[in-house]
Amino acid sequence: MSLHTADERSVLEGLLDAQRAEIALLLDEVDDTEARTRLVPSATTVLGLVKHAVFVERVWFHARVAGVPRERLGIPASPAESFVLTDTDTVASVRADFDEACDISRAVAADHDLDETWPWHDGPVSLRYVYGHMIAELARHAGHGDILVEQLLARRTSGEV
Repeated sequence: MSLHTADERSVLEGLLDAQRAEIALLLDEVDDTEARTRLVPSATTVLGLVKHAVFVERVWFHARVAGVPRERLGIPASPAESFVLTDTDTVASVRADFDEACDISRAVAADHDLDETWPWHDGPVSLRYVYGHMIAELARHAGHGDILVEQLLARRTSGEV
C-alpha cells in the first residue's frame, strides 16, 4: 500500500518512520570524533542531534503517552540538556539508544487511538498531534544534521580536520 493513498494512521506512522530513518542516517557517514565536532556556536553536533531525538521520543511517547515518569526514564529536565554529550556517548551507543527508543515508541503508540488525549501545558494533546509534532521535530533536526554531515564530509575530503 502506498502512503499516498493509505489511511490516516498509516500515513502518520509512515511519515514519522521516514523521519526516524533520516535521523539514524546522520550517523552512517561519520566517526565518533566527527559526530562530536561542533561546527556552530551552540552545543549542536551530529551526535547531539541524535541524542536529542532519543530525548523527544522518550518525552512524547514514553512519558506523555505511556505515562512513565520522566525521572524514571532518566531523561534531562530540558531540551537543551538533551544535546549534551557524555564521555561514554559514541555513534554506536547513541544509535542503539535511538533504535530502542523508536521501537518502544512504536509499541506504545500501537496501543492507543489517534483521538486519545493526554494532558500538556496548553491543554490536552491527541496521539494525532504527537505524530504531527514528532514528524516536524525530527524533520527539522534531520535537516540540521544533513548540513552538519555535509560540512564534516567536506572537511574530511579537503584534509581540514
